[in-house]
Amino acid sequence: QVQLVESGGGLVQAGGSLRLSCAASGDTFSIYAMGWFRQAPGKEREFVAGVSGSGSFEKVADSVKGRFTISRDNAKNTGYLQMNSLNSEDTAVYYCAAGRTGWSTGHYDYWGQGTQVTVSS
Repeated sequence: QVQLVESGGGLVQAGGSLRLSCAASGDTFSIYAMGWFRQAPGKEREFVAGVSGSGSFEKVADSVKGRFTISRDNAKNTGYLQMNSLNSEDTAVYYCAAGRTGWSTGHYDYWGQGTQVTVSS
């Protein structure tokens, strides 16, 4: 099992940037794919970005492509989501997850508690 703790969320103006971190503990982090998802009020949780355990394969949702970058540092047991050019539609609770490589919630077995990102216009 792996435990995940997100950090780095907050309030930012439109056009600004934030970097989310996901600290993992427990099992060997590198054996898990890592994903970032988000959930806005009244909406379903949606895939944002994912990266394989080794970091060699990644995917970013079309809605954030060119603005968000996913990365991981297995030596530090930490994953990251760099978010640039934020807009109001990016306002949501952001979750990191660990599991099998994939782009839906069903691929991930372990979830963090979430961190709020609010973009003001």
